[in-house]
Amino acid sequence: MSHQPDLLPAPDSLEWEDRAEGSRRDRRRARRAARKARRRALPWWRRVVPTWRMVLGGLLGLLLLGLAGFVTLYLIVPVPGPNTQAVAQSNVYYYADGSTELARTGSVNRQDVTIRQVPLDTQHAVVSAEDRTFYRNKGVDLRGMARAAWNTASGKDTQGGSTITQQYVKNYYLTQDQTVARKVRELFIALKVDQQQSKDEILAGYLNTSYFGRNAYGIQTAAKAYYGVDVSRLTLAQGAYLAALLQAPSAYDVKNGTPANRAKALARWNYVLDGMVQLGFLDAAARAATTFPEPVDPQPATGLSGQAGYLVDIADDYLTSANVLDAATLKAGGWRITTTFDKPRQDAFVQAVRQELTAELDPAARPESDTAVRVAGASIDPGSGRIVAVYGGPDYAEQQYNDALRQDNQVGSTFKPIDLAAGLEGGHTTQDGRPITTQTLYDGSSRRPVVGGPTAYAPPNEDDADYGSVTLRFAMMKSVNSVYAQEGVDAGLDDVRQTAIRLGLPDTVPGMDPANTSMTLGTATPSAIDLASVYASLANHGQAFTPWAVLRLERSGGYSDLPELPAHPARTAVGRGTADAVTDVLADVVSPAGTGARALGLGRPAAGKTGTTDSNRSAWFAGFTPELATVVGLFREDPKTHAKLSLAGTAGYSRINGGAIPTEIWTSYTTTALRGTPVQQFDLRPSRGNSQPSAPASPTGSPSATPSQSQSPSGTPSGAPTPTGTPSATGSPSTRPSTTPSGSATPTGTPPAGTPQPGPNGSPSP
Repeated sequence: MSHQPDLLPAPDSLEWEDRAEGSRRDRRRARRAARKARRRALPWWRRVVPTWRMVLGGLLGLLLLGLAGFVTLYLIVPVPGPNTQAVAQSNVYYYADGSTELARTGSVNRQDVTIRQVPLDTQHAVVSAEDRTFYRNKGVDLRGMARAAWNTASGKDTQGGSTITQQYVKNYYLTQDQTVARKVRELFIALKVDQQQSKDEILAGYLNTSYFGRNAYGIQTAAKAYYGVDVSRLTLAQGAYLAALLQAPSAYDVKNGTPANRAKALARWNYVLDGMVQLGFLDAAARAATTFPEPVDPQPATGLSGQAGYLVDIADDYLTSANVLDAATLKAGGWRITTTFDKPRQDAFVQAVRQELTAELDPAARPESDTAVRVAGASIDPGSGRIVAVYGGPDYAEQQYNDALRQDNQVGSTFKPIDLAAGLEGGHTTQDGRPITTQTLYDGSSRRPVVGGPTAYAPPNEDDADYGSVTLRFAMMKSVNSVYAQEGVDAGLDDVRQTAIRLGLPDTVPGMDPANTSMTLGTATPSAIDLASVYASLANHGQAFTPWAVLRLERSGGYSDLPELPAHPARTAVGRGTADAVTDVLADVVSPAGTGARALGLGRPAAGKTGTTDSNRSAWFAGFTPELATVVGLFREDPKTHAKLSLAGTAGYSRINGGAIPTEIWTSYTTTALRGTPVQQFDLRPSRGNSQPSAPASPTGSPSATPSQSQSPSGTPSGAPTPTGTPSATGSPSTRPSTTPSGSATPTGTPPAGTPQPGPNGSPSP
């Protein structure tokens, strides 16, 4: 049998490759086994030290694991919505000039602005101070973070490790918590935000959310707090100082710190400017010429104390009642609201109250009469309906209820011009068929029963005085109750109510019920603003405006989609002839013999009406010049129960009439408000039959049960009868009370003391 040699596979065959591969595996196994054997042969302490292969493999594994974790976190960490603090802004209210700040509301003092409103130098200063790689980095700066860590360890303090984007993310999306979880989220959100937003958007967000000290959040409020200017007017030096403040606002406020802190602040300011040169934002010559800009002293926060809160109340009430903004949107903040209030006139109103009332009160000596005394006041421009000033209370911080808006004080005889306007406007007649004009005679006997009213009514005149037969003009001048109670019924109580509404009283005002005859003498309880609107309509020749309080509404941050403010068209309340006839009569009230004689101190043409209510619970003066209509109301109220208290004894007066303190406040305010303006005359065109006669003569003698059919040729004080038991009023009365032998104080020239008895149905007195 022959021997056959083994056949080997060809070198290029698959079998050859399999054998070669197996051989290599065998060799690798052998080498590994040898290494393990050698390692087992080593001492134990040497075996616990990893080999370089183990170290390299571990590092590579960690790197891959970290990369996978990074990608996973980037994908799963969302960009959240803004936090509540970041979007909270204050509402800023301005006086009518648009620049004088009135008040701020809201828990966060911030006004957002667009990046276009921030000067480029200020933008560059912030980048130089906080993140010099801002325009190059991708939201984070690893080298910067490492540098910050080294600076902290070595005691240096120049620049933080977080980028502007990271700080914006922390301010806007997250919180200030110093936790690892928050820092991790900050990093990933910063990366995403850098991809989703432009650098300008990020920088604007950062500038609007950063804290600069002095309770100023955002660059706009910081500009106001440190330099009293809008952000758009910041200079290079000022912008660099605000940028320097970002690192340590309290420590770097040169008006608040020690000399050492001032030196640190100046060093930081120089660091910012030098960085701007290094980054190419500023040339060296301009840098060398820049001097440190001293900020203003810290100012107290513009809160709601004094009258500010009352003015804000009125502006807010106007915006919500006119459906411009709902309460929630307004409260959310961020609104710049320019009001109609004129600061010099507002200050004049406050000063008038202090001078004519507060200075005369002595609560220690007269605790039963000189406490809880309150004033409601409003002043309106007749030609536009703008509310230019109000008096809402002594101080909003102490008393938040706005007395200028309240509708719970009867206005008394200040309602009589409405009675007269209703009678003149509708072509009405008396009970015996005579046309009603300003010269129509009426019976002025006290407690004369009203004829034709829906309810029995026989109101007393002040001090129960009987005047005989007098004209409506004279009855207005002396505020004769019995006359206007009858005239209002003759005009028709429904017409009186509608005339009041057309002239400016809201139809919801209590006390205007035509079912009660006493409505004619002012049982209505409109607010001071409501009543001022009526008198403004008369001053404007019967053209009425709904009072308004906001000139301009803007949104912080440059929003363009803003709600529109309503237009303010005039409406015809009564004809010009009627309005001018009433004005002509009210001008007689401001005369030496009229109840508004103290208003003569104004020294320019004026018209108005006094009002005093039952038991002396309120006193009013409503008056106007051609360019300004103002109402002043005075009352006392129990601060706990809000029950109305008598004014008797207040400021030493045995009785407070509308012609006393309210008229004095009105005169003092109006004098200051119109100071420096040309004296304007009333341009009156009263309707036919309503002009004052030029030939005075004595009216008829004793009155009859119904008005006489003869007409008085005169309504002037010289030709008017003197009421029984009441002295004639000649000359301008003193503005201060004179002490009587009984110890009570009665203003010189006013009727003797003695509050009149209330009539039926709770009717007011004149």
